[in-house]
Amino acid sequence: MTTQPLRRALRAAVAALAAAALILPQTASAWGLTGHRVVGEIAQSLLTTEARAGVAGILENEDLAEAANWPDFMKASPEKFWKEEASALHYVTVPEGKTYAEVGPPPEGDAVTALARFRAQVLDTRLPKAQRALALRFIIHVVGDLHQPMHVGDGTDRGGNDVKLDFFGQPSNLHSIWDSGLIDRQQLSYTEMARWLMRSTDIKQAKAWMDPNPLTWVAESAAIRLTLYPDGTKVSYDYAFAHDAILKQRLIQGGVRLATYLNAMFGDAR
Repeated sequence: MTTQPLRRALRAAVAALAAAALILPQTASAWGLTGHRVVGEIAQSLLTTEARAGVAGILENEDLAEAANWPDFMKASPEKFWKEEASALHYVTVPEGKTYAEVGPPPEGDAVTALARFRAQVLDTRLPKAQRALALRFIIHVVGDLHQPMHVGDGTDRGGNDVKLDFFGQPSNLHSIWDSGLIDRQQLSYTEMARWLMRSTDIKQAKAWMDPNPLTWVAESAAIRLTLYPDGTKVSYDYAFAHDAILKQRLIQGGVRLATYLNAMFGDAR
């Protein structure tokens, strides 16, 4: 490549990154990079022998933490699926006073329908391995999504994206704070956070959370979300302190439920 084309390519790449920086804070990406990896790392340690073999048979050397953020990374792909279909599969909408069973999914689908769709693809050994890998990575990601309370929106503010806030002196919004802001302020690696969460979780409590039904997770997030709206527009130490316990609970629950879901899925594949 000559100097001039190389410069044009670099300018295009910079422009694309700048555009992404403007767009991404407004999109639904749940838990951010660290949070999704925490969920995957916890789940990896709880897989049965069958599920571990099932995951490895499709993803090879890629573990759950590594796979967890792939569907967000692929949002930039020009392929039709990622441009036209995938975005709606990261969240659900349940108005206040309703249940998911009452409102059902929209025509384009949502995170709950995505799980059923991709589960069937993972278990269909006639499909190409690449398609089964896409489906499995999406399942890993979506289970995490449904445990981020703002991914179960009420249909009024795009899951908190429209709630503009000052977060420790920086412009943000309620969705972004729950995706990554509260987690990233703790300055922990995903392995540190996963290890600390597992160490502080009672085994009996973890067993009580082993519910593979996505509608349970949706109902929990819908019940939590109203408690997350701050009184004002400035969010700082008091807010982080008040919501630390529920943040950590949803992360550990996400990991336990992901393992439970995969254990059941690969157990059914026998």
